[in-house]
Amino acid sequence: MLDYAQARRLMVDCQLRTFDVNDIPVLDAFEAVPRERFVPQGREDFAYIDQSLRITGQDPATDRVIPAPMLLARMIQALQLAPGKVALDVATGYGYAAAIMRQLGVRVVALESDDALAAEAESRLSATDGIEIVRGPLPAGAAKAGPFDAILVNGRVETRPQSLLDQLKDGGRLACVMGRDKAAKATLFIRTGDAFGARPLFDASLPALSAFSPESSFSF
Repeated sequence: MLDYAQARRLMVDCQLRTFDVNDIPVLDAFEAVPRERFVPQGREDFAYIDQSLRITGQDPATDRVIPAPMLLARMIQALQLAPGKVALDVATGYGYAAAIMRQLGVRVVALESDDALAAEAESRLSATDGIEIVRGPLPAGAAKAGPFDAILVNGRVETRPQSLLDQLKDGGRLACVMGRDKAAKATLFIRTGDAFGARPLFDASLPALSAFSPESSFSF
């Protein structure tokens, strides 16, 4: 049987530290949270591979992955999380990113549009306090629970997620993968008053979240 604790240490040392993840609390959180608990049953031995891991089928409406460790760690690092802050985890899937952010002392609202996935997240996070699972359309965010210090999107968006950006506090940060196919980049938005600055962080690839495609229509 795979030694999962050793696999986590190797993930941190060989994947995260070598990919410009140098924030000690972030590294510690990734070593502390058992990634194997957040993958489909029977795929635990694949939890620590250095690529994104699909947790659902290929239905565009519910396509979810756990982002590759180095991708997720760098996005979380860019959010500059600290104890006492409040974060929104969009398309939480089975809740792995929410668990990492909670390990950093952040109160987390985990948003999922699919009832079955939300139920899985509740089950897998049942022993973790400080995380609220919210069901609803992804672009709608969770305005009643906000505003947020940080928002993480677990998937690729093809258009600027303005409805989520509007739920940031002044000075708040949103990290996502934005763009089309191979042209996509991990992107950080920072709110200053009513303005939103954006800068690319690095090239990245994740399945598109269909709710954020240009063809999708959404209204409050």
